[in-house]
Amino acid sequence: MMDNPYEIAVKQLELAAEKLHLEPDFLEILKYPQRILTVSIPVRMDNGRIKVFIGFRSQHSSARGPTKGGIRYHPNVTLEEVKALSMWMTWKTAVVNIPFGGAKGGIICNPKEMSEGELERLSRRYFFEISSIIGPERDIPAPDVYTNPQIMAWMADTYEMLRGFSTPGVITGKPLELGGSEGRLEATARGLSYTIKAAAKKLNLDLNSSTAVVQGYGNAGSYAAYFLGKMGCKVIAVSDSKGAILNKNGLDPSAVYDFKKKTGTVVGLKDVEKITNKQLLELECDVLVPAALENQITAENADNIRCKILAEAANGPTTIEADDILYQKNVLLIPDILANAGGVTVSYFEWVQNLQRYYWNVERVRKELKEIIIRAFEDCYNISIREKVNMRLASYMLAVNRVATALKIRGIWP
Repeated sequence: MMDNPYEIAVKQLELAAEKLHLEPDFLEILKYPQRILTVSIPVRMDNGRIKVFIGFRSQHSSARGPTKGGIRYHPNVTLEEVKALSMWMTWKTAVVNIPFGGAKGGIICNPKEMSEGELERLSRRYFFEISSIIGPERDIPAPDVYTNPQIMAWMADTYEMLRGFSTPGVITGKPLELGGSEGRLEATARGLSYTIKAAAKKLNLDLNSSTAVVQGYGNAGSYAAYFLGKMGCKVIAVSDSKGAILNKNGLDPSAVYDFKKKTGTVVGLKDVEKITNKQLLELECDVLVPAALENQITAENADNIRCKILAEAANGPTTIEADDILYQKNVLLIPDILANAGGVTVSYFEWVQNLQRYYWNVERVRKELKEIIIRAFEDCYNISIREKVNMRLASYMLAVNRVATALKIRGIWP
């Protein structure tokens, strides 16, 4: 099994290219990021000393438009991870057919150990260092792991100070007061809920009498549980990094969220059974939503997965080996680049609103999001049936074909 995320990304690309009979020249181009910038970020810490952090920005492909992708703050950020994530962003924007390429950024740091002042200085200096390769027409960053609207606000302000005038379209996921979009916060989970509804229809599954399990209870997981509840699903188990809880009669997603907000974990809620993360993934249910980390469903446990629909709110929770096992078991897998594309789709809407300086109401955001996500689901599902391949391979075939076609039409210059 491959542990290097970039090797996994290239392998997935090769599988799709093989199915598409893609010319080797275009496969060769798509294997590599177009541009990678590594920067050192000196920050004066609260104790008066200077500490240097390392940051990255990888732009994978601008064949279909400016590159787009989040910035993550995490102690385990690596260049290989950032390169892989930038490639996955290229496919994600292509699957939903929005006019962007893929990018990703990251800083090796532990934001939980930093003060607000240190985080602000880190964020501003990083954005200053990468400002030469970003902009509304070039590369538009967004929040990711352990970054948020406040951090986006500092970054947008830094860029505007450099430019000398207001440029809200340089970054998305901003606070509403600075040109953020209505409906952005719950966009990932709302898009996910549209794909689950569409998948249930294909399986003739009545969501009103179905059960759901959610792994991870951050932004995507907690909203996913809430929307599943709204659709009539009984959410029987959820988890976070501290453990998992089960109640066969159903949990109240909002009550769980309030408890976690107060205590920092879902564990310890009244009238629930504490279970392990392994047990959670292997529970019998209709809908399983991995919304935590990558590589959760592998060749080791895929045989024990007992759901009908697996909707990936997280990036890369299922390995390539597990995909094949789940496909043999007739699990309808909604891959990450489709299932969680609601976030980047509403980021696209935010960028459009920023460029036009004309802002939409939340009803319009939801209506446009639904149209885009449902169309993308149908496109992938039709390829999956026609080519007799799993949904991940189908979504990659759709995306890679769109990007390769753009490359062919452009040609290479100079």
